[in-house]
Amino acid sequence: MMKQVAPLVNLAISTGEPAGIGPEVSLAAAVEFLREQNGVAITLLGDDQLLTLPKNIDPALASRLQVESIKLKTPVVSGVLNPQNAQYVIALLDQAINGCQQGRFDAMVTAPLQKSIINDAGTPFTGHTEHLAQRCNISHVVMMLCAPLPTGFLGLESPRDLRVALVTTHVPLKDVPQALSYDLILETIQIVNRDLQRKFGIANPVIRMAGLNPHAGESGYLGREEIEIITPAIEAAKAMGIQVSGPYPGDTMFDPESVATVDAFIAMYHDQGLAPFKFVTFGNGVNVTLGLQIIRTSVDHGTALDIAGKGIADFGSMLEALRLAYQLAVNQRKQP
Repeated sequence: MMKQVAPLVNLAISTGEPAGIGPEVSLAAAVEFLREQNGVAITLLGDDQLLTLPKNIDPALASRLQVESIKLKTPVVSGVLNPQNAQYVIALLDQAINGCQQGRFDAMVTAPLQKSIINDAGTPFTGHTEHLAQRCNISHVVMMLCAPLPTGFLGLESPRDLRVALVTTHVPLKDVPQALSYDLILETIQIVNRDLQRKFGIANPVIRMAGLNPHAGESGYLGREEIEIITPAIEAAKAMGIQVSGPYPGDTMFDPESVATVDAFIAMYHDQGLAPFKFVTFGNGVNVTLGLQIIRTSVDHGTALDIAGKGIADFGSMLEALRLAYQLAVNQRKQP
């Protein structure tokens, strides 16, 4: 009796800002991932002039890699932003979203874009996360960064994934306290817990949550958000059976013991969570959007205009984004 072969996992890569390193790291990481994983097919979304396949590529590998060409509005100069190509970048992103919603793709991976040039072109744009929420008609999504930590790091006895989620994302620091609410915090905890179960395959996630203020408010002397909204939201989540604790001071939340046992940390604002994350992950982080019906991962770096087109960009983060997108898609297929 012949063994049934599982269908390929189809991943799409939105190759991002054409003047940045997105196209080159997308192509390089795609080729590398196809070498290490036989059960995947990859579609690169972008202008085919930016995505020329290597001449010596293995034909069997090439059969699982295709370019779905979307034409640039105007020719690109590496490292030089052009607002005329802003809509091209949005078109790549929308093509990936449409493909996931239609079932053509099992997951989408996004290369970096330049928010400023999209806004300069007259299109209001806050970021990938917010655009995905709008396109998928979801009122609340959560940004979470993930990265593998090796054995021995901070005394880890075995490899461990570091995951850091955010309650607020691209919000000016002065506006964060007003943006926080009991409902927002509770919903964030619920989304993180649910997606860790459904997409990451963690049956009983352990979650740690930061406070907002120094020393987590120090009993109200340094701020009352912990008392009035953060702790009540944590207690409500606990009553639902979620294993969440806190609020912890932001400067002590990531201690070595917790890194070894916690499945996800939740920070109140962008730099509170991502500064320590990026310090220890050295460019190998992956951005995951939680709360969507579709799977989306991304690199954790920017467009790197200063090195674009020079052939020296590190594709490690894009490779990790592909690996995680693949694993999440496999996990989702196992769901009843």
